[in-house]
Amino acid sequence: MRWTVIKRMGSLCSKQRHCNQADSEENAQTAEIERRIEQETKAEKHIQKLLLLGAGDSGKSTIFKQIKLLFQSGFDEAELKGYTPVIHANVYQTIKILHDGAKELAQTEEDPLKYTISDENKENGEKLAEIGGRLDYPCLTKELAEEIEALWRDNAIQETYSRGNELQVPDCTQYFMENLQRLSDTNYVPTKEDVLYARVRTTGVVEIQFSPVGQKKRSGEVYRLFDVGGQRNERRKWIHLFEGVTAVIFCVAISEYDRTLFEDDNKNRMTETKELFEWVLKQPCFEKTAFMLFLNKFDLFEKKVLQVPLNVCEWYKDYQPVSTGKQEIEHAYEFVKKKFEELYFQSTAPECVDRVFKIYRTTALDQKLIKKTFKLVDETLRRRNLFEAGLL
Repeated sequence: MRWTVIKRMGSLCSKQRHCNQADSEENAQTAEIERRIEQETKAEKHIQKLLLLGAGDSGKSTIFKQIKLLFQSGFDEAELKGYTPVIHANVYQTIKILHDGAKELAQTEEDPLKYTISDENKENGEKLAEIGGRLDYPCLTKELAEEIEALWRDNAIQETYSRGNELQVPDCTQYFMENLQRLSDTNYVPTKEDVLYARVRTTGVVEIQFSPVGQKKRSGEVYRLFDVGGQRNERRKWIHLFEGVTAVIFCVAISEYDRTLFEDDNKNRMTETKELFEWVLKQPCFEKTAFMLFLNKFDLFEKKVLQVPLNVCEWYKDYQPVSTGKQEIEHAYEFVKKKFEELYFQSTAPECVDRVFKIYRTTALDQKLIKKTFKLVDETLRRRNLFEAGLL
């Protein structure tokens, strides 16, 4: 009897020891989890949030890709190869736009012969337009590339291309058409430049973490950059990202003053951008947020502005050319810059006028320029942080 009691007591003590050991292990795990959460919370406080905004086709996604190339490890071979179907799709979609545009212009213009595709290219044109209308595109073969090349060289297609602003012809058209043989090689792997030119409409939200001074230098700020779709139907996804933003980088495609929206043929792109910038500036959560305005696609702007006057855009109707060549390009750029400066101050409440506002001339495809621009952005934001901390 006594032995049974002792045995039971020993069993209870053993169970108690097991329970204590289990509790101790559980407490240690909980403490470790809490320590990690605390570390991550502290780390998060040092990460500054950048929001990349702008209308569709403003070059946001190209800038996002440049950040990956410049301040991260870039694209590995698997990622580069993943762009092959995207680039082939861009080629098929573009040649369809040009083919269909030529047919439409041949029916509506006073000189229809100018836009009539030659007999030797008509059959190929119909075939390529049919491929361009599919949901799934075939791999670009040498044979198809030669057919596209022949159609691209057709006088009617070239005349149509010269009116690309009316037809939603993408900026990457000439680049891809001039590289068709390379793009159709059986062992083709896209280059970094190909990836920068590739067009994929951003849907949803993508993010990247980087430091403009490099990952190994501890003195640099760490940023988390968010890119969101610019088309109208994507903008409802922006709102939940507006809290806790260090700076808004707003992209403007300054070359698109003579083009209409992809989603609305009756709305001028620059007018849409003006209204969108105005709306973003007035958001209450951005009262103390820095604004970095990227006047993007300057490379296209400087070519276009000498051929298409700025005042074709309603917002720029008071523009008066004063010269030719480089002097006129600079005059036109300064006019556009001033328009956005005026809009900024008109749309900013008096109590917010001291927030940081900077304007940068950019070309998203120019890697050196984008690197220099982001180092300037980094410097501006670091100075602001030091000032707010009372160290400047």
